[in-house]
Amino acid sequence: MKNPLPWFLSVLIILAWSAYELYPPTSRPLLAQFEREAENTQDPVFKEILAKARELDAQGTANSFQNLLSAAGTNSLERFFPRIDLTTAKETNRTILNRLQRDALGQVKLGLDLQGGMSFVVQMQTNELKRSEDIERALDQAVEILRRRVDKYGVAEPSIQKTGGDRIEIQMPGLTESEKDAVKRQIERAAFLEFRMVHPESDRMLADGLVPYGYEILTEVRRDRKSGREQSIPMLVKKKPERGLTGKFITSAFPEPDPVTGEPKIAFEFNDEGAKIFAELTREHSPRQGGPAGTQYSYLAIVLDGVLYSAPRILGEIPGGRGVIQGSFDIKEAYELANVLMNPLEAPVKLLEEYRVAATLGTDSIASGIRATLIGTIFVVGFMLVYYFFAGVVANVALLLNIFILLGVMCAVDATLTLPGIAGIVLTAGMAVDANVLIYERIREELAAGKSLRGALSAGYGKAFWTIFDSNLTTLISAVIMIQLGNGPVKGFGVSLTIGICVSMFTALVVTRLIFDFLLSRGWLTSLKMLSLIKETRIDFLKLAVPAFILSWSLIVIGMGYGIYRGKDVLGVDFAGGDAVTFAYKQKVSVAEVRDALAKAGVNDATIVPKSSPGGGLETVQVVVPFGEGDKVQAAVPAAFPNAGLEVTQVDRKGPSVGAEIQLSALKATVLALFGILVYVAFRYEFSFSIGAVIAILHDVLMTVGWFFLTGRQLSAPMVAAILTIIGFSINDTIVIFDRIREDLKLGVRGSFRDLINLAVNQTLSRTIITSGTVFLATAALYVFGGSVINDFAFTFLVGILTGTYSTIYIASAVVLWWHKGQRPVIGPVQTPTAPQVQPVRA
Repeated sequence: MKNPLPWFLSVLIILAWSAYELYPPTSRPLLAQFEREAENTQDPVFKEILAKARELDAQGTANSFQNLLSAAGTNSLERFFPRIDLTTAKETNRTILNRLQRDALGQVKLGLDLQGGMSFVVQMQTNELKRSEDIERALDQAVEILRRRVDKYGVAEPSIQKTGGDRIEIQMPGLTESEKDAVKRQIERAAFLEFRMVHPESDRMLADGLVPYGYEILTEVRRDRKSGREQSIPMLVKKKPERGLTGKFITSAFPEPDPVTGEPKIAFEFNDEGAKIFAELTREHSPRQGGPAGTQYSYLAIVLDGVLYSAPRILGEIPGGRGVIQGSFDIKEAYELANVLMNPLEAPVKLLEEYRVAATLGTDSIASGIRATLIGTIFVVGFMLVYYFFAGVVANVALLLNIFILLGVMCAVDATLTLPGIAGIVLTAGMAVDANVLIYERIREELAAGKSLRGALSAGYGKAFWTIFDSNLTTLISAVIMIQLGNGPVKGFGVSLTIGICVSMFTALVVTRLIFDFLLSRGWLTSLKMLSLIKETRIDFLKLAVPAFILSWSLIVIGMGYGIYRGKDVLGVDFAGGDAVTFAYKQKVSVAEVRDALAKAGVNDATIVPKSSPGGGLETVQVVVPFGEGDKVQAAVPAAFPNAGLEVTQVDRKGPSVGAEIQLSALKATVLALFGILVYVAFRYEFSFSIGAVIAILHDVLMTVGWFFLTGRQLSAPMVAAILTIIGFSINDTIVIFDRIREDLKLGVRGSFRDLINLAVNQTLSRTIITSGTVFLATAALYVFGGSVINDFAFTFLVGILTGTYSTIYIASAVVLWWHKGQRPVIGPVQTPTAPQVQPVRA
């Protein structure tokens, strides 16, 4: 570098910024944050609240948020936190604790798969809303309403956002099992409250079997107070609310006991506009005197989410804007219903996806992920030290800085760290040294050609730059597509991989160069020693191209044929839809025993898949059933084996339409990745090279999927990430060989095109094996130590690494040779042929 100072300062600034973004990495306990930010902490009331909250925390029956609310009771916390803005707060204590929870959060955000919790995707039924602006407004309103509903559970960072034209995604980390069920009920319930008129001759018309236009039959269920028996009473009720009177006019709703029966009922109050409408409606339909039947009464039906709860008789004008809903509630249902009435939706919602993870699985996933990351990094660091000596030390410094900066950038962009994201970091550790390997092998060649150390370093970095750029950019194409088209875990992997690729280029090309230049300028570096396990080779690889090609595609036909034979069994919940319930156990239960228990519960169409990791960790069994039958599985299996210690660690529920969408998204992602690589390689190299690269990639994908099928595994969304990563990795290695072929063609190296390709493969054989080897070591650590959740992903990528390395030589290179029918293509300006190469350049 001619002027290293700006580069050196930029490295320092990036490191300082990364450290700032990373601190503090983990969250503080809420009680500690409560005590830390409070003023007047010596106040006896504050001390009493804190002591009671700690006592409740020790009991473990609720989270710290709920415990602090209970401990505070009727005491306002405002005087202890005067700096918190409460201008728009409806509930002072809840607002203060929500703010404290946000302040206590660490910079590293963990996904649901790492900390436990649940997520939903709901679809709003917008059929009644005609205009697009009405739909958009209803969705925005629904996001805010759902947020208010779930705020009561004290989740530090609930994520509620629109994810499509009519869909909303809700993520709730760190909930107890009882809270998860309550949250689900809160979200699914639209609380679409309507006040409709009952037909004045409802009984007679129903007896005659008549349903006039604009009316429908709804049934009220009444319970006899003495006998407890329920009676169903049908009524003719208008389809639309009277005068547009709906729940949107309600300002408050609360449960209270009925003074006669003692059963819970829900009292509500209207705002001024609603009270005016209610008064006019009840005045208009007040009792009328006279007629053969005497006094004529009107009935007002109270309809909630399409269900008739009650139809009270209108006795006169009700000017106060108050009313009650009576029904067969218990006290818990009454409280939940009052909460949703306070936050009604304009249109009902339908549950499309549900995903639950128990805290135990999250804890195990974190431990497995950290273990795999450390072991994978140690493998790569150890290899670089042994093989490249001091140059390996420099590469390892760059690797550690790469991981540090990667985490800093992820925190800066508010990226969520998921288990696939950890897999992305592990793979980044393996792939980060690839650039260094390319540079070092180039430096080795320049030193062998007789250049000085400074000249060899300059030439090595210069000649390796475009190879590194091309190979990383093609991998980046796949990573960006994951972000754009992938769902949660796939997107998380894409984010970590994208950041890792960009940062690894910076550390490999800038940080290592700064270190070498500094040491050279001081005279502290006089030589670079490296091992050379693979000496100069003269292998005729293309001699086996035809039989290798035939063997490869035969294996692909076998693997894909077996996948077709397995049928729908190869599709997991992500692709086929359905419910997947995962159990952890203390005492192993056989697949046959689980199947028998499910059959007794009326669940016959079940796929049962035991899951484990070679390196130990939590062992689980997954039961996949049709959509909507997961609740039966959760009840039946633990009940059938009470001594097995079965615990539900994960529930993944996807409707059939969602599975079809994920299939389409996966297909789009794969086609786009292949097309992007085809265009880029054709632009940078030659069209035949892009054809060879794409055919090799298709070979790698199909071979990997075939082996995946042969081992009895099921396709899932993370598999899309694995396949797209294989696409990126496969082209990465192919680019290295294509770059050398192009270079030799431009230099005019003599010999047939077949000889030139063999020469290029031999020249790059060492780096091909080393770069694939480092990624293989990192992935092997992920496979053995990463836990059962990520095992399928790691297995897929292991097969992809081996297949990708093989296809670069025997598929991509062979296709280019056959495309040109053995003739040398013309690439770039033709130079005067050099003397014949007696031996290939040392690898």
